[in-house]
Amino acid sequence: MSDPKTPVRVRFAPSPTGRLHIGGGRTALYNYLLAKQTGGQFILRLEDTDQKRFQEGAEQEMIDGLRWLGLEWDEGPDVGGPYAPYRQSERKERYQAYARQLIEQGDAFYCFCSSKRLNEAREHQRKHKLPIRYDGACRTLTKEEAQARVDAGEAHVVRFKMPYTGKTIVTDAVRGKIEIDNAQLDDYILVKSDGLAVYHLASMADDHDMKITHVFRGSEWLPTFPLHKRIYDAFGWEEPVWVHLSVFLKPSGKGKMSKRESADLAKDNKSIFLTDLADLGYTPEAVVNWIALMGWSYDDRTEFFTMENLIEKFSIEKLNGSPAAINFTKFDHFNGLHIRALALDDLAERMKPYFAAGGIDADDETLKQLAPILQTRLKGMDDILPMAGFFFNETVAPFTADLLPRKTSAAEAATITQRTLPILESATAFTHDELDTPLRELADELGFKPGQVFGVLRSSVTGQRVSPPLFETMEIIGKDKVLARIRDATTQLEVLAAAA
Repeated sequence: MSDPKTPVRVRFAPSPTGRLHIGGGRTALYNYLLAKQTGGQFILRLEDTDQKRFQEGAEQEMIDGLRWLGLEWDEGPDVGGPYAPYRQSERKERYQAYARQLIEQGDAFYCFCSSKRLNEAREHQRKHKLPIRYDGACRTLTKEEAQARVDAGEAHVVRFKMPYTGKTIVTDAVRGKIEIDNAQLDDYILVKSDGLAVYHLASMADDHDMKITHVFRGSEWLPTFPLHKRIYDAFGWEEPVWVHLSVFLKPSGKGKMSKRESADLAKDNKSIFLTDLADLGYTPEAVVNWIALMGWSYDDRTEFFTMENLIEKFSIEKLNGSPAAINFTKFDHFNGLHIRALALDDLAERMKPYFAAGGIDADDETLKQLAPILQTRLKGMDDILPMAGFFFNETVAPFTADLLPRKTSAAEAATITQRTLPILESATAFTHDELDTPLRELADELGFKPGQVFGVLRSSVTGQRVSPPLFETMEIIGKDKVLARIRDATTQLEVLAAAA
C-alpha cells in the first residue's frame, strides 16, 4: 500500500477509440486523488496504437470530459513533461527495442503463423477439448532461423513466451494475492504484424519508463495480469502497486454495464458518457461524488463529498472489488445536494449556458436575483430553462386551463385578475409583506381560497402552473411587465367568458 507521505506517480491512459464514460472517469479520479493527496504527479497518456478502432475527435472529448470534472494533469500530450512523448503512437521505436531485448533473452519469440493456420489449430483444440491457446509452433525455432525469416520480409508478430508449468502469483491491492496455473496462460502477442506494440508491452514499458508507482485500471485486465507481471520480471523491473477496480453493473444490477447499453439509457434521458452529463443538467461535483462512491467508501454514513474532502479521505485500503450497480436515483440526489451547496454567484454564472441553449441571453443582474429563489428548487441544472425561462420573455401565453382554478369559471377568474390589478398598481414593492394580506383579504371578499387567487396570478404572470415564489418572481420581472401580463390574461379570460 502507499505511504501517504511518499509522492506517487500515477497515470490515466485511455485509448481514443470511443467516448469517455463514467468508468474511465472514475479511474482518472482515483489517480488524481492519490496524486493530490501525496503531493505526487498525475499523468495523462494516450494509448493510441489501435489504429483500426481510432475515432476522430475522441481524444479531445476525453480531454474536455476530464477537465469538466475538475481533473488537471501534471504531464500529458497537451502540456508536455519530462517523459514525453505521451502518445504511444510516437513511441514505436522504444517498444520495438524492448521486444528485441525480450527475444534476445529468450523471453519472447517471432511467430510466423498465418491466420488460417491459427484458426485450424484452435479448431483442433476445440474438437479435442483442449485449452484454447497458441500451440507453440514457432517457439522452437532457433533465433537464427527466425531472424533470417524476418530479414527476408516474412510477415510475423512477436509473442511472449509463457511457461507451460508451475504457477504465477500476482498481488492486487484490492483482492490480495492471486495464484494462476501457467498451463491456463497463453503466449500473448506483444507486437503486431504492422510493427505496433499492443497494450501488454507498450503499457508496461511506458509505466516503467515514466516511473509510475501505482496502476489503477479496470478488472477486465485481471485475466492478463500474470502476463504483465511476467513482463516486469523478464526485464527485472520493480512492479507498481496494481489496483484493479470494480465492475459497473447495469442499473438493474443484472449484467455488466457497457457502452452498448447507452442507447437504452438515452431513451430515459440518462447517459454514462461524461460530456453528455452537463447537457443533462448534472454538475461535475455531483459526478465526482457519485463515481467516487461506486467502488470506494469512507465509512458507512458519509455520502456527501467535495473534491477537497475526497483528496483528504481517499485511500486504496477502502476500495471495494465487488461490482457496483449504476444508481441514477442516487446520482440525482447528489446533484441536488451539490446544486444547493454552490455559492450563489457561482450558481448564477453556471445558469448562463442553460438559458443560452434556449436562445436567451440572460443578463448577470437578473441571474443573481434568480439564483437564491431557484437554488432550493432545482433537481438538475436542466430544470433552469423550463422553470425560469419566462423571466426573460416580453410576454407569456398561459394555457386557458391554467388560468382557471378548480371549480372556477372563466368569468370568476376574470374577476380575480380584474380586482388584483388596482392592488398591484398601488403597491410600492412586490414583497410578501406588502401583498400577502391585501390579496388574502380580496380572496375572502370574493369567496375564494387564497390559493385560487395566487394560482390565477401565478399562471398570468409566469405562463405556467409551477414557478418560484410568486412575490419574488413578480419583483424580479418588474411592475410594468407584471401588470401587462395580468391585463393580457384578463382579456383572455373575458373572451372565454363571453363565449361561454
